[in-house]
Amino acid sequence: MPKEPMILVIDAGNTNIVIGIYAAGELREHWRVSTEKERTTDEYAVLLKELMAFHSLRFTDISGAIISSVVPPLTPRLERMTRRYCHVQPLIVGPGMKTGLVIQYDNPREIGADRIVNAVAAHAKYGGPAVIVDFGTATTFCALGPRGEYLGGAIAPGMSVATEALFQRASKLPRVEIVRPDNVIGKNTVSGMQAGIYHGFCGQVDRIVTLMREELGGPARVVATGGLARLISAGAHTIEIVDDFLTLDGLFLLYEKNM
Repeated sequence: MPKEPMILVIDAGNTNIVIGIYAAGELREHWRVSTEKERTTDEYAVLLKELMAFHSLRFTDISGAIISSVVPPLTPRLERMTRRYCHVQPLIVGPGMKTGLVIQYDNPREIGADRIVNAVAAHAKYGGPAVIVDFGTATTFCALGPRGEYLGGAIAPGMSVATEALFQRASKLPRVEIVRPDNVIGKNTVSGMQAGIYHGFCGQVDRIVTLMREELGGPARVVATGGLARLISAGAHTIEIVDDFLTLDGLFLLYEKNM
């Protein structure tokens, strides 16, 4: 029997690169690796080959690919990797791509590729209106109208960025792990920082989502994704759905729309 076509999807962010392989419309495997801006095309190929080998997959199994990147230096390297080693020409998420969204933004070229990808997936999976919260290097909030209008959003510093800045700029404060503390009233410096960071970000999410819902004119589904989504959803009351694979699903949907 002929092999099921396998589609490689890559989302390159400032902190992590998330990789997935789809077969028969389903996510078969996925990996998250650190973004290393100094890695070469060949180094990324070696890394991907080793990850795929753990699941008995090879470059020759890949029949198509799509890349979303907010790190400009990485985009051509990842594109060359898929061409040289998988022997496929990848789609690159960007202007001119069919999305099915109505972009209502002053300058659509300013929208990060990851935000468009998330919007495509959220509209297809959950409908609109919706608010998408993505916990990455930045925490982004995107508003979707009822018919898939991308209306805009808000951008805030991510938890890891803000926490590291606090450590770097306050000489007596240590670097702390981001966790959900048992109490808001911390009994020592570490627990006090963890309480302020965690509950402060939960409050930020609830405040921004509440205001977005008001501007949208009523109820809106709230979908969270990104590395810290599950942690924050435990304390942010407005988050309704945590979708760990929203971005990967969006990339696969975009591949299907544009092939």
